[in-house]
This record gives sequence, structure tokens and C-alpha cells, in this order.
Amino acid sequence: MTDPTEQRFPGGSAPGRRRSFSRAELESFRGAEVPDLVGDGVRLLFVGINPGLWTAATQTHFAHPGNRFYPALLRAGILEHAVDPAAGLTEAERDELRARGIGITNLVRRATATAAELGAEELREGGTRLVDTVRRLRPRVVAVAGITAYRTAFGQRRAVPGRQPEPLAGAELWVVPNPSGLNAHETVASLAEAYAGPARAAGLLD
Repeated sequence: MTDPTEQRFPGGSAPGRRRSFSRAELESFRGAEVPDLVGDGVRLLFVGINPGLWTAATQTHFAHPGNRFYPALLRAGILEHAVDPAAGLTEAERDELRARGIGITNLVRRATATAAELGAEELREGGTRLVDTVRRLRPRVVAVAGITAYRTAFGQRRAVPGRQPEPLAGAELWVVPNPSGLNAHETVASLAEAYAGPARAAGLLD
């Protein structure tokens, strides 16, 4: 299988796993999709808003160097080993996530430079698709990373972060902060605390 970071780029192929991309290279991934990272027995399904261009380039969720998702998982104890996703996760790192019962998907499948490029209807359609995904995978807990996107996708204008009062397709539902570096209100420590809640509910932490 071809390493996702060895895909076609403007001007030729990229040798080896890439840790940096030009703006033009990233733009060539606009609209691309990133497969869900799921395995058998998903217990905790994290839901991003949509792939960023760096994520699309590496085919790795939350891969941008400024994203705090994996450092927060490590600090919370959800992951046992540090991972560096900027060049794309290795199969061993993906296997560790699957073995822990962690899955990752997105509300909207197409990649954009920022989530602000998404329309309300697109997010609502993503919410419907997420319900189907949860019914198929049957995780114990779903954690949507982004309160504004969640409110739009599910018509819950007054929703607040944390555990939600109603389940989603039979799964306990949490809304947690977006780990993007653009979310300046959060730190690795605050994200770790927020992610620990759904992880405990899923049985990943004591």
C-alpha cells in the first residue's frame, strides 16, 4: 500500500513521509476525504468537524503540527505512547488507537482550510450521517469535538459542552473542545481534562 504522504503533488511526487507542505501542495487536497480510523470494538468515537488540508495530505486525523489532539490524549492517559502525526501516523500507531478502542471520524468528509468554510446544511447532513455511523459501529461513547458545529449539526442551539442529556443512536454523547491550534481558549491540559470525561465513561480510564 502506498504511503499517503507519497501521493501526487504539483510538480512531482513527494519521496518518503512528509513533515512539511507548501501552500500550493496543501491546496491540492482541498475537497479530499480521509477514511475513518475505526476497528472492531470501538468504545470511544471522537468526531472532528471536518479534515483540514494537512490532515487530507497525510490521511491522518488531527495531523496538523499545531493540533493538540494527540498530546491531550497522552496527557489524559488515554494513550500510553506519544505519537507525532505531522507526517502521518504509522500503521503501528493506528493499531494502538484501534486496540485501545478509539475511533475517529468527522461530521463533514470534505477537506477545507478552515471549518468556517462549511455551511449549515452541510453540517446538518453530517449529523445525519454520524447517526448512521454510530448505529453501525455501536461505540459506548461518542465525543464531538466542537460545540458550535454540534449545535448546528443537531439543531441544539442551547447545548453546552460536556455530557449531553440525550444519547446519540444509543451511545452516550459528549461535546468536547476542538483541539485545533486556532482554538486559543484551550491548552493541552484543559483538553486532556475535557477528553478524560468521555474516556472514563467509555471504560478507557479508571
